Amino acid sequence: MDLVSALQASFAQLIGPSAIFYALLAIGLNLHFGYTGLLNFGQIGFALLGGYGVGIMTVTYQQPLWVGILVGLLAAGALAIVLGIPTLRLRADYLAIATIAAAEVLRLIFRSTASDSVTGSTNGLYGFADPFTRFSPFDSSKQYSILGVNFVGDDVWAMLVGWTLVLVLCFFVYLLSHSPWGRVLRAIREDEDAARALGKNVFVYKLQALVLGGVIGGMGGVFNALQTKSIHPDFYSTAQTFYAFGALLLGGAATVFGPVVGAMLFWFLLAVPDAVLRQAIAGPDPLLPLTDAQVGATRFILLGILIAVLMVFRPQGLLGRKRELQFDGR
Repeated sequence: MDLVSALQASFAQLIGPSAIFYALLAIGLNLHFGYTGLLNFGQIGFALLGGYGVGIMTVTYQQPLWVGILVGLLAAGALAIVLGIPTLRLRADYLAIATIAAAEVLRLIFRSTASDSVTGSTNGLYGFADPFTRFSPFDSSKQYSILGVNFVGDDVWAMLVGWTLVLVLCFFVYLLSHSPWGRVLRAIREDEDAARALGKNVFVYKLQALVLGGVIGGMGGVFNALQTKSIHPDFYSTAQTFYAFGALLLGGAATVFGPVVGAMLFWFLLAVPDAVLRQAIAGPDPLLPLTDAQVGATRFILLGILIAVLMVFRPQGLLGRKRELQFDGR
C-alpha cells in the first residue's frame, strides 16, 4: 500500500478548491450561527444564487462577468432579506425551516424544464468562465507542483484567488467581531431579551448578520462556478450545507480561522480514508471486500464518528473557546 501517494492525494484536498468553497460557506455560517446564534440550514441556497447569477447573466443574457458576479451577490442578499423579515422575530427553528425549504425550492425551480431557457435545467450552464481564466498568469495546459502535488494551471489560479478571498474575509470578520456591532451580535446570541432591554434593535442586527453571511455564501457559489466552469442544479443539495456545518463545528464556531481550518481538515479527513481504502480494494487480491460505492459511504461514516467524538470531548471545536458555547452568558 502506497501511503505517500495517499497522503499526496489528501493534501490536494487540504488546499484545493473544494476546501476554499466550503470555507466560504462556513465563514458565512459562522456569522449566522457562531456569532449571532441563527440556525441557517439553507446556506447552499445562497451559493446557488451566487453561482447562477454569474451563469445566467453571462450565458443567457450575454452580460459581462462582473455584472453576473454583482447580480449573484445581490440575489443572495435579497434572499436573506426575504427569508429574514418574516422569520427573525420568531423562534430560531422557524428560520431553520424556512432556509432549508427555500434552498430546496430554488434547486427544484432551477432544474425544472420550465426554466430551461434561462437556467439550462438539468443540463446546467457552462462556457462563462473564460474572462476569469484569461486573467490567469498560469498556463492552462501545464501542471504545477505544490509540495509534490500537481495542479493544472487553471486550478492554481483559482486557488490563488480563492485563498486570497478567504484571507480577506477572515480579516473582515476579525474586524467585525471586535467592533461594537460584533459585540451586539454576541449579546443577541447569548440573551436576546437582555440585548433588547439595553435598547438594541435585535431584529435589525439579526437581519444584518443574515444578509452579510448570505452574501459570503453567495461568494462561495461564485467561486465554485468560476473554478469548475460550470453550474449544475443537483450540486446544490441540502447535504452541502451540512458539510459546511461539519467544517464549522470541526474548526470551532465564533472564531476567525475556525471555519477555514475546519473546511481544510474536513476534506483532508475525507480524502485520507478514501485514498487508503481504494488502494485496499484494488488489484486481483484486495485486502477488503468493499465496492467503490461502499468506500464512498465508509469515509463519511468514519468522519461522522470523528466529529461525534470531537463534540463529546471538545464541543467548542479545535480552535473554539468553551465560553463561546455558554449561551446564557455566564
